[in-house]
Amino acid sequence: MAHIWVAFAAGTDEGGRPVKEKLIPQNATGVVLDIGAGHGHTVNYLDRKNVSKYIALEPNTLMHPHIRATAENAGFVESDGSLAILSCGAEDTHLILSQLGGKPYPIDTIISETLTSLVRDVLKPGGRLLFYEHVLSPREDVAWWKRFWAPLWKIPFDGCRLDRPSHLFAERMMATAKNGDRVTMWDSHELWGKDGEPEEHLFWHRVGRFVKRLDT
Repeated sequence: MAHIWVAFAAGTDEGGRPVKEKLIPQNATGVVLDIGAGHGHTVNYLDRKNVSKYIALEPNTLMHPHIRATAENAGFVESDGSLAILSCGAEDTHLILSQLGGKPYPIDTIISETLTSLVRDVLKPGGRLLFYEHVLSPREDVAWWKRFWAPLWKIPFDGCRLDRPSHLFAERMMATAKNGDRVTMWDSHELWGKDGEPEEHLFWHRVGRFVKRLDT
């Protein structure tokens, strides 16, 4: 994946630039966790005045030098604690929490192109999930092809799936309120599409901004 992503990373980032420029700079604050950081392009959209720390979660260690170089150019460095690079998988919640200091809910903002249950465990109440991912199309004809190609696609792209309705998973996420009730995890959320992208597109995207409830 690391060698393949060298060819794809810059073009993929450029294709998503208009979306990211509207979504990230004004919404990302405090301690930011980038799930599936790749080469760390997300850091270029952070407002350094509003972001105290950038944490890149990327299990492929061959990508870490790219992350480090990109982050340093944006003003985030390991020597002053403003940059951390974690090689855990997103499913390794306990390991991630321990590496973040073991605090409950240590993250102010999560930026995700790979939605996982990690969001529930590390995002602070009132924190934001910023979501940009290609997802399963609502069109049955397109969805059929996405499911067809998904098993092959995930092999060279480190398990990336074409057929996950991640935007629906996000909307349906639940949490336990302080009174013990099971409730929706979000105080508010918005979902929208990528400008000019038709539903017929094999890489159909959803963009979202979710704010976690304060009583969870």
